[in-house]
Amino acid sequence: MITKLNWASVPIEIVNPSMSRQIVTGDKLMIAKMKFKDGFVVPLHHHVHEQVTQVISGKIRFWFGENKEQAMELNPGDVVVIPSNVPHQALMIGDVEEIDTWAPPRQDWLDKTDDYLRK
Repeated sequence: MITKLNWASVPIEIVNPSMSRQIVTGDKLMIAKMKFKDGFVVPLHHHVHEQVTQVISGKIRFWFGENKEQAMELNPGDVVVIPSNVPHQALMIGDVEEIDTWAPPRQDWLDKTDDYLRK
């Protein structure tokens, strides 16, 4: 089935006081439009999902690897592809709006068991 949506009609979920998101999912991928407040940290984690992150506004500093051995800053317009099972952490510099895409969909986000973000 083909589905047309507009972000304005997608419900906003308040994950914690510094993070909100809107989620659209298909059978094999998921996309989320997210907003973060300055200074929010996504803790070091990994998942089987391939992830593509696109920055719309603000800046994100990423660290990759179990010991955070690789660092990278993303500015508006930048996109990063994170392979499956690569540990990563992120710091929001300024208020950030970004879009993440995952394949397959993140079941932990859909059933709200993503405790690493809800603390």
